[in-house]
Amino acid sequence: MPSRRALLASLLAAPAAFTLTRRADAQASPLQAALAAVSDGQPISREGLLAYAREVSRVPHQPPRNEVPRALAQLNLDQYRQIRMKPEQRIWAGENRGFTLDLLPTGNVFTQPVTIRTVDGGIIRDKRFAGDQYHFGQVPPLPAEAAVPYSGFRAFTALNGDTPTDEALVFQGASLFRALAKGQVFGIMARALTLNVAEAQGEEYSAFRHFWIERPGPGATSIVVHALLDSDSVTGLYRFSVRPGDSTVCDVEVTLFPRVDLQHVGIAPMTANFLFAPNDRTNVDDVRGGVHEAKGLQIWNGNGEWIWRPVTNPETLQVSAFVDQNPRGFGLLQRDRRFEAFNDIDARFERRPSVWIEPLGEWGQGQVQLVEIPVNDEMNRNILAYWRPRTPLARGAEHFFTYRMHWCWSPPERAPFAFVTSTRTGRAQGGGRRRRFLVDFSSEEFADPARGSGLRVNLTHQRGRVGAIDGRLVPELRLYRVTFDLDPETSNQVELRLVLERDGQAQSETWLYRWTP
Repeated sequence: MPSRRALLASLLAAPAAFTLTRRADAQASPLQAALAAVSDGQPISREGLLAYAREVSRVPHQPPRNEVPRALAQLNLDQYRQIRMKPEQRIWAGENRGFTLDLLPTGNVFTQPVTIRTVDGGIIRDKRFAGDQYHFGQVPPLPAEAAVPYSGFRAFTALNGDTPTDEALVFQGASLFRALAKGQVFGIMARALTLNVAEAQGEEYSAFRHFWIERPGPGATSIVVHALLDSDSVTGLYRFSVRPGDSTVCDVEVTLFPRVDLQHVGIAPMTANFLFAPNDRTNVDDVRGGVHEAKGLQIWNGNGEWIWRPVTNPETLQVSAFVDQNPRGFGLLQRDRRFEAFNDIDARFERRPSVWIEPLGEWGQGQVQLVEIPVNDEMNRNILAYWRPRTPLARGAEHFFTYRMHWCWSPPERAPFAFVTSTRTGRAQGGGRRRRFLVDFSSEEFADPARGSGLRVNLTHQRGRVGAIDGRLVPELRLYRVTFDLDPETSNQVELRLVLERDGQAQSETWLYRWTP
């Protein structure tokens, strides 16, 4: 009878045979020739990576085979998370490179394999799994020779101390990635691309297939990652240059190669969870003050207007479009940094990052699109925001976008006047569906009582009726509070717009809100 170790080794080694056979069968193809030019032992070049991406886009998309070893696929999430590279075995450990890498095996829900290559001295080096490099916790160890695909990687650096032991960057799962600034915990996730979100034909999910990670120089403070993305409709080549710090900055260069005309594509998408907050506590019975990774969507549009749109957990799917040309920035922000706002010593929502997108160059006409999905638990990320170009991305062409991501406590740019710090809603007098709204605008200038003189509340709405509008300065709190009542009458959706003005000029960012039952 074979030993348990031998049986496990046979189960794990099986996928490697299929992989080698498939590669051998395709050796003569142009696609494999292009891949060979960006594989082990070859010098890396931007031209070579682009050539490979072009070749991938010229053939029908072929999803990689699910090669997760049975021993790993059956792990629950807690068990899977126990599998980590030994600190001394991490890539570049002990080299004073400023970063080390933990290469993540497939397992649990992380079933999509990726290839990982490092670039050392300009030369590409393939990375292969070795079981003796890993701690397994309570999970039975894998044989050192087991053939296990990777699912992604984590990058460690000296984010909160003097040694590169702080997790700062993760790429794992489809096209998802996330980063941290100093003192933060993981929250909002970014995606490389979205396709056909909330469309009748269903969303198409793209995924990273290959990574090339450049070895940083001695004592480096930044790291460069190249990635190839692929799905039925499009291939993409990405370059990420990441600089962790008090605000972690990631410069992204994207080249897309569509196989079909992309009618609904999302550039620089990000996703967060929102269960409830003071502006949306419908049917909530919870001791915490709020459960969310982002409080709202901030937009700095091409006309220079600053917009704040609180997000909600709606009863039905909600899609909002903010038409613009050459946006200056947008992002999902966690504005409240007080522990008391959440009162959760485990989740620490007040320490979750805000993510701000700064387009580099002109993006033309399009819209910032916000998607709000109803959820009844805090595990699902139900808020999605991205830029949607107005003109479809044509098949057979190459489309280039660049942008800068700020994983931060607050964006590097902010409106030069009052900004919204609180939105609250509750039942209004009169019963029925009437709602009372309270919106606080904050500014250091509001400490001076004279600053409140001449301010005018400009409140507009579509459908329904508003009344009992009141604006009041509270100098000791440095805020200007606006209250009003909304009677939606027979409407099931009311758009509200509020801005503080003086002599016809905006003195605050623009507060937008969509009320739904």
